[in-house]
Amino acid sequence: MAEIRPFHLAIPDEELAALAIRLDHVRWPEQEPVDDWSQGTKLAALQELVAYWRLDYDWRRCEARLNEIGQFTTEIEGLSIHFLHKRSSRPDAIPLVITHGWPGSVVEFLGVIDELTEPGDPHALAFHVVAPSLPGYGFSGKPALTGWGIEKIARAWAELMQRLGYSEWVAQGGDWGAAVTTAIGQLAPEGCKGIHLNMPIGRPGPDDMASQDPRVLKALKALGFYQEWDSGYSKQQSTRPQTIGYSLVDSPVGLAAWILEKIYYWTDNDGSPWDALSMDQVLDDIMLYWLPATGASAARLYWESFARFGAGEVSIPSGASAFPKEILPAPREWAERTLTNLVYWNEVEKGGHFAAWEQPDLFVKELRACFAKMV
Repeated sequence: MAEIRPFHLAIPDEELAALAIRLDHVRWPEQEPVDDWSQGTKLAALQELVAYWRLDYDWRRCEARLNEIGQFTTEIEGLSIHFLHKRSSRPDAIPLVITHGWPGSVVEFLGVIDELTEPGDPHALAFHVVAPSLPGYGFSGKPALTGWGIEKIARAWAELMQRLGYSEWVAQGGDWGAAVTTAIGQLAPEGCKGIHLNMPIGRPGPDDMASQDPRVLKALKALGFYQEWDSGYSKQQSTRPQTIGYSLVDSPVGLAAWILEKIYYWTDNDGSPWDALSMDQVLDDIMLYWLPATGASAARLYWESFARFGAGEVSIPSGASAFPKEILPAPREWAERTLTNLVYWNEVEKGGHFAAWEQPDLFVKELRACFAKMV
């Protein structure tokens, strides 16, 4: 079915009341015996977030914003795909498909869509923005069969852009969005003029292990930290997603703890996750996992594709923006092993893994600078 259907979000009051009951009856563990986040999400930080969630957070505000932008669904390969779609009034606007990752969602882009579509500067590049929810994420369908890995998602996004009538377009992504966008670049579907990543994907070569280049040493140190201390979530989700899924779907506090740890470690902050993102922003994202109960289905993407993250080469025009607190920084020469036609590269002064979410103005600036070289 190629039909594009409007999607209006209206969560029943009963669901929000049921969430409130769960938040009123949390069984908390004891406080961690360390004074930092080295054992995981700190009790005090999570209790602060949950108290705000229960007493002050307004889901209807987020719901209204998503509806205001414009939400739609369409069936591709037997699966309902949810997406935001906002067209620019500009006749020269460039169609852009932009893809989120984990533990993110389309709410990462709420702060950039308006400026991308209707720039304050009439001479700045404008875009028609398409922001799909990954299969098993947000309000997209949950795959009932295996096979929905990054290559299939890339083909689905190309089909989506075709259905929307975009004969020429560009693609962008970070985290899983970077993997999907890289897969789009490898697929090189008709009409795709280029890609941009805010998580440059690259791996060290044999000569890098003995390098004294400060950029290479920084990347190797980050890679070591990730492998030893920061990748437990990915090992669990890539091997036994169903097991952790029960907790993520059944416990809102367990889900919040699972996500908040990554908000803390992966953002450019000064010691608190709230330095980079507000509680409202984080809870908007958590709600896009809680309300549609996607803790297990989202985790399965790791089972499908984690071993192939960023594999292969891209020969179509590509660009990348390296934000300083990216979890796996890749020097340009590493990225060029994958992006063999790299036409844009920039090292940004601030920001972390969630570039559009944390630094919306810088993110928009990077996309414009990159895609100006491709269209």
